[in-house]
Amino acid sequence: MISNNRNNRILQHMKRIAIQGLIGSFHDIAAHLYFEGEQMQLICCSTFEQVFDSIRKDPTAIGMLAIENTIAGSLLHNYELLRDSGTTIVGEHKLHISHCICCLPEDDWETITEIHSHPVALMQCREFLAQHPSMKNVEAEDTAGSAKMIAEGQKRGWAAICHAEAARLYGLKVLEDHIEDNKHNFTRFLVVCNPNKADMLRPLTETNKSSIVFSLPHEEGSLSHVLAILSFYKINLTKIQSLPIIGREWEYLFYVDVMFDDLTRYRQSIDAIIPLTKDLKILGEYKDGRQTY
Repeated sequence: MISNNRNNRILQHMKRIAIQGLIGSFHDIAAHLYFEGEQMQLICCSTFEQVFDSIRKDPTAIGMLAIENTIAGSLLHNYELLRDSGTTIVGEHKLHISHCICCLPEDDWETITEIHSHPVALMQCREFLAQHPSMKNVEAEDTAGSAKMIAEGQKRGWAAICHAEAARLYGLKVLEDHIEDNKHNFTRFLVVCNPNKADMLRPLTETNKSSIVFSLPHEEGSLSHVLAILSFYKINLTKIQSLPIIGREWEYLFYVDVMFDDLTRYRQSIDAIIPLTKDLKILGEYKDGRQTY
């Protein structure tokens, strides 16, 4: 009975984190760094849609999803999923992305004919891949998933591009590490959850960043007026991303990240731009994330 009670207490405090990808993926690494030292259970999903489905099915679950990369740019579809999900952003983490090429212990450079990985990872290693034109590039759902597939299927002649930790996790041999083209390669991950759980996961006193989305009237100077007000309130605009509104030709949604050092002044700025915008929605207020190597 004592053991069962202890197990129940552990389960109550354990965070359930939904990620896209498998154990050993960059989402897994980012989740463990963000929630460092905390007990967690991963919910591994094949798609980002499944990440948000997991939160809908279990309101206590937390989602971790990539939103932009310093080389590949923004994950545009994730902006749409986030806006439609009803979740709120409570944190972020910026992870240094380092890739290795790995294979079965029996294989070597001379025997590799195919390289499997996520399309973004393949793109981030284009210069390396160009040096090996005889190796066929094959797109897959996940970096760590490629390593797992090769290990479990004993795929001779196949290699994966993934994090070196994933290679070790699945018992593969690292042929070369740090093969990414740009050594200053970072991905920003967002931490999202049910709004009812938000205050438990974010320290409001440390909040200094916000993500908002809005559309604008099709009028001259509509965007510049909004930006001028944000500037007046000393709000630092760190990112702006536009996406077309399906079915409304030449109209756009603007996804904007801002940073501030005064929460009250930030909220005054939001009140000031609401009359100038349409359908403004705050996607989340959170602390600027740390950057890890």
